[in-house]
This record gives sequence, structure tokens and C-alpha cells, in this order.
Amino acid sequence: MAEEKVMEEQMSSDADVKIEDQSRIEKVSTTWNDIPTIDPVLEQRIRRKFDIHVVPWLFGLWLLAFIDRSNIGNARIDGLSTDLKLNGTKFNTALAVFYVPYICIDVPSNLVLKYFKAGYYLPTLIVAWGICSTCTGFVKSYAGLLAVRFFLGLCEGGLLGGMIIYLAMFYRRHEMLYRIGLFYCAAPLSGAFGGLLATGLAEINSGSYHGWPFIFFVEGAITILFGMLTIFFLPHVPAESKFLTEEERQAAVARLRLDAHGSTVTGDAAHEEFSWYWVRRALLNWNTILLSLDFFAIITPIYSYSLFLPTIISGLGYGRVTAQLFTVPPNMGAFFTVILAGHLSDRCRMRGPFMIAGCTLAIGGYIMLIASKRPLTQYGGTFLVAAGVFPSSPLVMGWLANNLAPHYVRATGTGFQIMIANMAAFIATFTYVQADAPRYITGHAINIGMLVLSITLSTILMLYCNWENKRRAAGKRNDLLAEGDEGMLGYRHPEFRYTL
Repeated sequence: MAEEKVMEEQMSSDADVKIEDQSRIEKVSTTWNDIPTIDPVLEQRIRRKFDIHVVPWLFGLWLLAFIDRSNIGNARIDGLSTDLKLNGTKFNTALAVFYVPYICIDVPSNLVLKYFKAGYYLPTLIVAWGICSTCTGFVKSYAGLLAVRFFLGLCEGGLLGGMIIYLAMFYRRHEMLYRIGLFYCAAPLSGAFGGLLATGLAEINSGSYHGWPFIFFVEGAITILFGMLTIFFLPHVPAESKFLTEEERQAAVARLRLDAHGSTVTGDAAHEEFSWYWVRRALLNWNTILLSLDFFAIITPIYSYSLFLPTIISGLGYGRVTAQLFTVPPNMGAFFTVILAGHLSDRCRMRGPFMIAGCTLAIGGYIMLIASKRPLTQYGGTFLVAAGVFPSSPLVMGWLANNLAPHYVRATGTGFQIMIANMAAFIATFTYVQADAPRYITGHAINIGMLVLSITLSTILMLYCNWENKRRAAGKRNDLLAEGDEGMLGYRHPEFRYTL
């Protein structure tokens, strides 16, 4: 009876969606099997258009964000530490300051994303931090460096969570991870591209500026120009996407409502209203709690790797230019593993097993860095670390986005997850200190401990989600339907299933 009631309500809701070609979008089913109710050819065409008109812009945003965040690591070995007299832990402190506003802005930024329209809001963030990045090149003192790093974190803080929420407005839950991977692979690519770019820019001398300031001047200017360009092309929501026909816009909204499995009465985030009820639902959730801690564990090795890879390679005995160039191959390897992991994860509709595999691979890389004194073996370890940790970040974010609904629950939960995760930056920025050079054994050991924590949390959550899905399949959560409005159940709806 419950299933018939849900189907009747969904069919009634479908009547409100006026679709010109009714033969192509048929009766709605809320079963977990995703029985096609929209013509596969039409849906494939919609998906392809989103891939062309949405994902490339997000890729560019994240590429430039990661370059502007981590290029200070390249500048360090090109003279920044010497010119600004960054002795002791001053460099580490400058890195940590970035994350103070970055953490505080995550949840509020996600909640206002829809209000300010994502197609305007996300590009505005990139223009703002591009200006901050450019200003870093003019810094002449330690205090000035702290100031620009603070404002850079303030401008960049809302980006990652915003992009995850934004993708959830366009793609079904098990189409998302591959798309997250398509833009997140820009993170390791930024290490490769940034290393090459920094090698050339550091050779420029003009007036009172020598070498490292031009890394910030040029890369910051590129960021500003790209942000201004993106404002004119990035759509807000599917229903307002000008590159879709009217039929495609209606079908794009309908397919998201199908994928919600009762967790929302509409597939269009633009029509959902904010309520503090959804904020509470997002935070009082085992998925949010465990995956936030899981991301905390993952982000520690990712940030320390991104910020200190040039320093680690320099510690192996290589010169400045060689160290910059040697950052390229391991980052390129990670670029491909991020895409591959995203594709396989969506195909299998699972996140946890891929995270566990990635963490295990990264642990092997850190063991090579600790156990061997041969530079070639240690360098090989950086490949395994990059290939293991970088895919885990989109996996853990996509996992939580899959398991939260509707929009404001997902926005709050994702923002909270990224806020908690980025607190790990205060560990990561002090993981590799000058006193531990050149082996940095303590830093490697800390990262191994974090990866073991991630494996443990991922295993616990997989067991919990499997247990909960079985209870829902057995009808042991159907009593929730008697609470009143089904539209207020969100991810608690008996027809909604967690991703493992």
C-alpha cells in the first residue's frame, strides 16, 4: 500500500510538469532499480550537454583554485622564504592562516549559493581570490604574507562545497562521482602544471621583483580573466539552462525527481525553500558525522602532499629547477587515477571500497618514503601517495552528497563536512617542518596514521549503510510515512537507499 501511495503521489506531481513530448517521458517509478521512465536517448542528450556546458568550467575553477592555493610551495624554493625571512615555522604559519576563514565560510556559503545564483556566485569567488593571489606577489614582509593568505582563504572557502552542491542540481546521484572526478582531477594536474609554470616564471626579473613574485602575478591574472569569462557561460539550474530545449529542461528536472526516491517532492532545487529543520537533519546524521571525520583524515595527506611535494623532492638531493620539474610526473599519475576511480565508482555505485583501496595504496607509498634511503625508491613512493589520496577526496565528498537529500540538507551537510575536513589543514601545514629535513619521517608517519583512520571510518559506515538499507527494504522504516508530509522526510524516506 505504501508503494502504491508513493507512486500515486509521484504520478500526480508529474502532471504538473508539462512536457511537450509525453511519449518520451513516461510514468514515474520511485523504486531503487532506476527503471528508465525517460527516453534513454533524450536523457543521454541532456547528460552530454551538461558535460559540455558545466563540467569544463568547474574543471577550470578548481584547477586555478588549487594552483593559487599551493603555488606558495613553488615560490618557497624559488626565494620567497629567503626574501621574507621565513625562518623556523613562519612558513607553516602562513599556510595555516589560509584555513581560518576557509573553514568558517563553508556552511554559510553553501546556504546562499542558490540565493545568489550559482552561475554568478562561483565565478565571483574566483575573481576575488584571483585578486588576492596577484597581491601576494607585491608582499614585502611576513605580516603582509599573512594578510593576503587570510583573504585568499576567505574568498576560496565556499568554492569546493559550492561545486559539489551545484553538480547535484544537474546530475543523478550515481552520475555525480565521475563528474566530481572530472573537475577534481584538476587538483593533481595543478601540481604538474603549476610546477612547470613556476619553473619558467621564476626566471623573470623586472625592477625590484625577482623570480617568485611573477608566479603570483601571472597565475593570479589568469585566474581573474577566467572568472570573468565564466560568469557569461555557467548556468544556474537545469530549468534555466539556455543550451537546453524546453523539452530537455522539463526532462532534466523530472529525472532528478525520479532519482530522489521520495526524498524530495521536486527535482528543481530552485523551488525548494530554506528551513532550519533541514539544517538539523543534515547535522543529526551518521553519514554526515562519519564522512566529515573521514574527509578530515583524507585531507591531511592531500594538503601536506600538495604544499610540500617540492620541498620533499628537494630533500632527496635534487636542485631547485629539477625539484620543480620532478613534481610533474606523480601529479600526472594522480590525474588519471582520479578519473578512473570516479568512472569505476559510478559504474559500481559504491564509494567505500574504492576509498579503502586508495588509502591502502597511499600507505604503501609512505612506507617507501620512510623505509628507503634511495632517492629513486623514495620518489617512486610519491607516485603511490598521489595515486591513492587524490581519488579519495572526490569519493568521500560524493559519498556524502549521495546520502543526503533534499537540497538544503545536502548543502548544509557538505559544507559541514568540508569545514571539519579543512581543520586538518592545521595539522597538515605543520606536518613537514624544517627540523625534520631531509627525511621528514614524522610527517610521513602522521599521514599513515590518518589513512588508517580513514580506512576504519569507511568500513564502519559501509556496515551501517548496508544495515540501514536492509531495514528499509524489509519495511521496518515504513512507520515514518505516518509522521505526516512525506516531503519532509528527505533522506529518511523508506524508499531512499544509502550508497555504500
